[in-house]
Amino acid sequence: MDFDKLIMHRYSVRKFKDLPVEQEKLDLLLEAARNAPTAANRQPQRLFLVTRPEGLEKIDRCTPCRFGAPGVFLICYDRAQCWVRPFDGQDSGLVDASIVTTHIMYQAADLGLGTTWVMHFDPAATVKEFSLPETIVPAAMLIFGYPAADAAPADRHYQRHPREKILCRTL
Repeated sequence: MDFDKLIMHRYSVRKFKDLPVEQEKLDLLLEAARNAPTAANRQPQRLFLVTRPEGLEKIDRCTPCRFGAPGVFLICYDRAQCWVRPFDGQDSGLVDASIVTTHIMYQAADLGLGTTWVMHFDPAATVKEFSLPETIVPAAMLIFGYPAADAAPADRHYQRHPREKILCRTL
């Protein structure tokens, strides 16, 4: 699919088929994450691929937003590996994790998989459920799988602000 069509038609899937995703597709998703750019190429992303029933039960204890998906990428970053902006000490972790999540999301769409980027999760519960080390910070969950036949975009999906509202100024 052409990229412009992909970004126009990709939507957050909230209903999935009960089918596992093939290993070769999982490998392509992981490769997309591995190739995502990060600040100073520090690559602080740490991913947990959750597909087993016991792992999915842990996810369900951290968020109500799995929507029956057969797989979840728990996308984290290692704060000890992040680049730090010298002016204010802000680390790159959340930005790096977001770029990685976006790469996986668009690769999934290109492979015919549906995704939903989940921010509605309890970080403390996630750290506890997955026994994450103290430097590992959960940033997002990307649920994925094959969309159900009746899956559809939310009503507000195609509502977009005009360019004039998002472009503050041309300098």
